[in-house]
Amino acid sequence: MEYKTEIKVRGYHADFYGHVNNARYLEFFEEDRWAHLESKIDLRKWAGMGLTFLVVNINVNYRRAVPVGETLVVTTRLEKIGNRSVVLKQEILSKESGETAADALITFVITDRSGRAVTMEGEMLAEIEKLR
Repeated sequence: MEYKTEIKVRGYHADFYGHVNNARYLEFFEEDRWAHLESKIDLRKWAGMGLTFLVVNINVNYRRAVPVGETLVVTTRLEKIGNRSVVLKQEILSKESGETAADALITFVITDRSGRAVTMEGEMLAEIEKLR
């Protein structure tokens, strides 16, 4: 299932040229990612067990400049579950035109208290599967 967050582009999102700064796209992706995770998984429970979501790779394609005032729709969907990692596909679309402003593949792992990535199995895997 795809998750969606709407973001109105404000002046503080823009750079000198009047469009969204490339670093802000990462914040937009993160906002939707957290909302998606929180809607499906009890993150406080996971934190209590010493488990942390840790982004280990982000590949972003910037497709078009976005001006101040535009409303964006950020989507997140589960792309792949590996043995120790998960890949999410995220897109930022113009609400008005439907055009893609950016898309990304985000890879994360779940780490334990030692900081090591854990294997996706059992109850943990079942919880991650909820992101579908």
